[in-house]
Amino acid sequence: MAGGWARDGAVQEQIDASVQDELARIRARKSPVGESRTHCAECEEEIPEARRMALPGVKLCIDCMQDRDEAFKSRPGFNRRGSKDSQLK
Repeated sequence: MAGGWARDGAVQEQIDASVQDELARIRARKSPVGESRTHCAECEEEIPEARRMALPGVKLCIDCMQDRDEAFKSRPGFNRRGSKDSQLK
C-alpha cells in the first residue's frame, strides 16, 4: 500500500535499492592481495603464521585490525532517493 503520490511498491523499491547499494559498497572493498607481511605495518609486531595462512596478503596484526575496525564508522542507512524528506529540505 502506497501513500500520497507514491505508486504501489515504491517504498519496497527504496528499501531494495538501499540494500543493493550497501551490498555493492561492501563487495567493492578489496580484500588483501599479494604476499602477507611477517610483521604488522602499523606496530611492527609479528603476525602469527596461522593468520598469514588464513588471510593471504594480510598487513596488520589482530590488535591493529581490531582498532581499525572499532574506529570505522558505518554510514547511515537513510536512502534519499525520492523520499519526501529530501524534497522538503
